[in-house]
Amino acid sequence: MSFPTIPVNQSPEEKFREYLSSRSKPQRFTEQQKEMVRFIFSQHEHFDADQILIDMKTAGLQISRATAYRTLAKLVDAGLLRRLQTGEKTRFEHDYGYPEHDHLHCTKCGKMIEFHIPEVDKTLGAMAREHGFIATRHNLIVHGICAECNQAKSPKRLLDFI
Repeated sequence: MSFPTIPVNQSPEEKFREYLSSRSKPQRFTEQQKEMVRFIFSQHEHFDADQILIDMKTAGLQISRATAYRTLAKLVDAGLLRRLQTGEKTRFEHDYGYPEHDHLHCTKCGKMIEFHIPEVDKTLGAMAREHGFIATRHNLIVHGICAECNQAKSPKRLLDFI
């Protein structure tokens, strides 16, 4: 499922530049960081750090591993990316200009399926109010097996049902 973007006042590049300049020790916005922000926000895919490095290299963009990891952490701190923990991997997705949603994560192939169910938001809001908790956001990831991986399983044997 693809969600419509939310109108924002600044481009991701402008927002990141503002974030870097507003830190207690302002930092400059390097060319490698600019290329990385442009590349990440030119598409909407869930990705991990290693995959973005491979994809950028394939696209002819050079960025060091250390710069990529530091930039990803800063993009999360700046509110541009959301960090998703899926088992051993940490994945990232757009947060800025994108509505809150949840995920189904296939533990076999790694596929991430986005969904939004308003009743989940209502239930979580009611639970928070019941406990005097002020919820600012949530991150629901349901782990399981996607339809494609489930169909690819070998034929069932009688002993598999016991």
